[in-house]
Amino acid sequence: MTEPAVRLNQVGKVYGTGPSPVHALKDVTHDFARGSFTAVMGRSGSGKTTLLQCAAGLVRPTSGAVSVGGRDLAALGENELAALRGERIGFVFQSYNLLPALTARENIELPLRLAGRRAEPGRVAELIARTGIAGHVDRRPHELSGGQQQRVAICRALVAGPDVVFADEPTGNLDSAAGREILAMLRLVVDTLGQTVIMVTHDAQAATLADTVLVLSDGRVADVVAGAALRHGPPGLTSPAP
Repeated sequence: MTEPAVRLNQVGKVYGTGPSPVHALKDVTHDFARGSFTAVMGRSGSGKTTLLQCAAGLVRPTSGAVSVGGRDLAALGENELAALRGERIGFVFQSYNLLPALTARENIELPLRLAGRRAEPGRVAELIARTGIAGHVDRRPHELSGGQQQRVAICRALVAGPDVVFADEPTGNLDSAAGREILAMLRLVVDTLGQTVIMVTHDAQAATLADTVLVLSDGRVADVVAGAALRHGPPGLTSPAP
């Protein structure tokens, strides 16, 4: 059998100690197939972002195991883990996480520079054109709107052609037209490049583009459904998290 892009095996994450610890994840087990698009849904506090962070190696789980491309993240030191994230993983954060001293173009090309690779002008230009930021690439983040910053962050996540792209509410700060364009772009990199996308979203319409939807409730997997099954939006999943 083909090794999954990401594997979670009985993953648990507890924040805090003492009489009232927060159990953000509870024995979560799931394989994310290579070349697939998975949406992670659930109400606020269900564990969506914690799952994403553990799966991407940004946060170490309290229990259980996480592997990316067959590599057990628990067996990696911090330097090895950072190298794996730089080479194999792309990120789109809710808060953009752009470097304020760099222009939009420099932020987009940053993963390649850190890896000692030269930016491919054609790929960079294509990403910039697809996300509609051609007129803003020489500006710094504080000169951009939130939506423009999110588009830069998405370009940055895709520029190196990573094996897995983790996205936390990637269209949350975009208007509906721009959001559809970004979602179509994520769908395209799965279908044409064979990359793997794992996306946290509260929006059932966004999740319809995914192959699989992982529904969380109170830190556990409550259901696994096909994205197409959400075209009419199941009750309780379509309201934005506060």
